[in-house]
Amino acid sequence: MTSWNDPPVEVGLSAWNFPPSVEWPQYDIIGRGADLEPATLIQAYRSGVFPMSSDIPDRNPDMGWWSPMMRGVLPLDQLRITRSMRNSARKYSVRIDTCFERVMRGCAVPNREGGWITNDIIDAYVTLHELGWAHSFETFDENGVLVGGLYGVRVNGLFAGESMFHLKRDASKVALMHLVKMMQNSTMSLLDVQWVTPHLLSLGATEIPRDDYLHRLGEAINL
Repeated sequence: MTSWNDPPVEVGLSAWNFPPSVEWPQYDIIGRGADLEPATLIQAYRSGVFPMSSDIPDRNPDMGWWSPMMRGVLPLDQLRITRSMRNSARKYSVRIDTCFERVMRGCAVPNREGGWITNDIIDAYVTLHELGWAHSFETFDENGVLVGGLYGVRVNGLFAGESMFHLKRDASKVALMHLVKMMQNSTMSLLDVQWVTPHLLSLGATEIPRDDYLHRLGEAINL
């Protein structure tokens, strides 16, 4: 298994083709179908697209591929660190890539509103983790209990944040603090948070147009 600083295993070419962005519809969702093979997922992130299941009336649920018209990003120099977060950071410890699947399952609790992390998604991202593309930041309390974390996909200077969870106050925020620090230390430039929620807005996230995001993405993945 590779670590944060190791190059990931090459996944080859995807069997699916993501059309040029000039051909995308002017909606957040740009297509449906395909698969969750490693090559497909990495090609999607390189193209500015991410998967999320999408229910269609009168049809079985299928995989949607999304590139929001207004993309959420968190500028690395604008993370808002409150006094509460600093105090919590002194109580918790953060590890990287020691329990990736546990973090995913923490994010996928069945009663979570808007939950979209299915077993197929978990299997696909665990495979990406084993290949060195997906990473988790894990927060533990004083007793060594996992109390929060986040996971996402790294492609050169991009980290595409997928989801986070917490069982104790500020646990996911402390994981985010460590992610931002690691990205800065690794000269990474783009932290993608997909859509801006009030929670992410309070942490310093902002929205940028799709074209702006794709420009920044090109610079980040070509570092």
